[in-house]
This record gives sequence, C-alpha cells and structure tokens, in this order.
Amino acid sequence: MSIIGKMHIDGIFEGNVSSLDNISIGKTGHVRGLIKARAVDVCGLLEGEVICDDLHIDSSGQVRATVESKQMSIHPQGCFLGERRLKEVTALTDDSKKIETGMDAIDSLPDKVVLDNKPDS
Repeated sequence: MSIIGKMHIDGIFEGNVSSLDNISIGKTGHVRGLIKARAVDVCGLLEGEVICDDLHIDSSGQVRATVESKQMSIHPQGCFLGERRLKEVTALTDDSKKIETGMDAIDSLPDKVVLDNKPDS
C-alpha cells in the first residue's frame, strides 16, 4: 500500500506500507511487514522492517524489527528488540565531486580518446 499523507493504524495490518509523510501505530495497533515513511510513531506493536528518518517508540510501544533510521528515540518503558542501522549519508556533498551516472556520464565523455601504442619499458 502506498499513501501520500499521514496514516494511523489502530487495528491489525499485515503487508507493506509506504508513505511520504508520517505513520502512527496506536495502542491497539499491530503491524507486521515493511514500513517506509518520513516518521514512524509506535504506541502498539510493530514487527518486520522499518525504513524512516525518525522512529519514536512510546511507553506502550513495542518494536521487533530491523530499523534503518537517521534518528530513533525510545521511551524508558518502551521496548525495542532487533537491529538498527543508520541511514547511509553520502560522503560526497560537493557538486564538483558528484559521481555521474546514466546519460550524464555518457555526455561527459571526451570527444576523442588517444591510446599510446608504445610498450612499457
């Protein structure tokens, strides 16, 4: 399931869900699957895999998942069981060092390439 706005789950949801915004799981919510969103707030149970910028586990929240996030906060009474991976940050931030791919890479090739036939001595 792909959505554009926010989503709140207070029942049982099995499957994959992707949102450009926030997803919240209420106290009676139980989600099993792959969750992709900008931010995820958990008050219920979340099992599976989470990819987000910000994950917050509330006091009644339980997350049993592999998590890839920039930020993660867990209430002292919240529960997290799984693995957390940091979102990859591109080391190349300068546009001059940008790696070109696709048509841009083809367009950046020189018009003429000269190969030297002399053997190495």
